[in-house]
Amino acid sequence: MIKTVKTDKSPKAIGPYSQAVLINNFLFVSGQIPLDPKTMNVIDGNFEKQVSQCLNNIKGILSERNIDLNNIVKLTVFLTDISNFSIVNDVFEDFFNDNYYPARSLVEVSKLPKNSNIEIEAICCCEK
Repeated sequence: MIKTVKTDKSPKAIGPYSQAVLINNFLFVSGQIPLDPKTMNVIDGNFEKQVSQCLNNIKGILSERNIDLNNIVKLTVFLTDISNFSIVNDVFEDFFNDNYYPARSLVEVSKLPKNSNIEIEAICCCEK
């Protein structure tokens, strides 16, 4: 059975899609840009803070299913400037346990919603 996940802990969808979809033991999290869930605006601040906001938005969605970042099996990161790759790595080291990093792809794109510089989507396994 397919279920959608909806939470106020992360930004509302800005289009006709779900924040996340659960099927069997897998949770597919839609791409998160650095939106403040309260204002629905891209946060002010440097790129490092924007990466952190994307990951915090993902954490908010995961918390609705009582899981955390250690349940992520695959991340896809979209950047408008590949030179920010090292900053993404630095922030990921702060968010993920040294003993576990999920699989990850990083793709440079020409543009993202709301003129964001980053978007991150996740696939999670809900088994602990």
